[in-house]
Amino acid sequence: MKRITILSNKVLGPTVVLASVLGVLTGCSGNAVTSDGNRGASESKTVSITNVSYDPTRELYEQYNKLFQTYWEEEKGQAVEITQSHGGSGKQARSVLEGNEADVVTLALEGDVDELRKGGLIEDGWVDELPKNSSPYTSTIVFLVRKGNPKNIQDWDDLAGPGVEVITPDPKSSGGARWNFLAAWAYSDKTYGGNETKNREFLQALYANVSVLDSGARGATTTFVENKKGDVLLAWENEAFLSVVEHPDEYEIITPSLSILAQPSVAVVDANAKKHETEEIAKAYLAYLYSDAAQRLEGENYYRPSNPDILKEFGDTFDLDIQLVNINDDFGGWASASEKFFADGAIFDQIYKK
Repeated sequence: MKRITILSNKVLGPTVVLASVLGVLTGCSGNAVTSDGNRGASESKTVSITNVSYDPTRELYEQYNKLFQTYWEEEKGQAVEITQSHGGSGKQARSVLEGNEADVVTLALEGDVDELRKGGLIEDGWVDELPKNSSPYTSTIVFLVRKGNPKNIQDWDDLAGPGVEVITPDPKSSGGARWNFLAAWAYSDKTYGGNETKNREFLQALYANVSVLDSGARGATTTFVENKKGDVLLAWENEAFLSVVEHPDEYEIITPSLSILAQPSVAVVDANAKKHETEEIAKAYLAYLYSDAAQRLEGENYYRPSNPDILKEFGDTFDLDIQLVNINDDFGGWASASEKFFADGAIFDQIYKK
């Protein structure tokens, strides 16, 4: 098994952002929200923004917000108030469509962010506004099992066998759950040589072993870790690491032979940022996620930094040799995958029997 190095979660000092990343901010207007709630010019003392995110990023953004606040105050002489919101990625996207006035979203998958583009809140081309398809960090899907791995779960086929209770969130509301489903499908597709009938049978057997479909990834972790239900949790790699850190004598991580490159996406909610006059700081908030300091902080929170040189610094933590499929090459992108697998009446609905 891959040796796991547990790192302390600490906030690093501010660093200078690469000019190629923050150069896009040049010329942005900068009106702000003052501490008394009034709009003012960029020299106002306080500016407020809201980040609507998904479940497992709570700890990361609690630390990143402090890092960014220090950076922004040193650069602009301006205090920043940052409000966070967390939940299942799909539900979070819907909340923004329904009136949650996020300045930025940091969601689990590109498809959820693109729903906001379709809804007229984010401008076309958002995915190309930041490096790495607007994914400053990545993750993958692993198995969290109880210490000693009593069911001897080693790979995806073990999840479809008799007597194994699987915990995973609901793909209808959770972006992480969609990554879980697609990773399992990719394993089956490789195993059965692209036989879709066999793939359906495999996923149906796997989901027959799922006892609880929580609405989000953090809820599924609570079911497995706190409520002690199930034999294996399909989890974001970072979420699995956090569970091991908090309960080192109770859980361990199994890395399957094949998984998926999970690329959480970030974007400015253009319509809201324009309304709030926070475009400059909203863009800077996301761009700073690519700074060296933020990249290392992401690694310390068990996300894989998008900077390959910094990712190598965490070679004792992550299995960098795992085979990873990706959403574009193997599933035709999120629009195609969503329609085929997760739309009402699509494959997930067909194979999952409540």
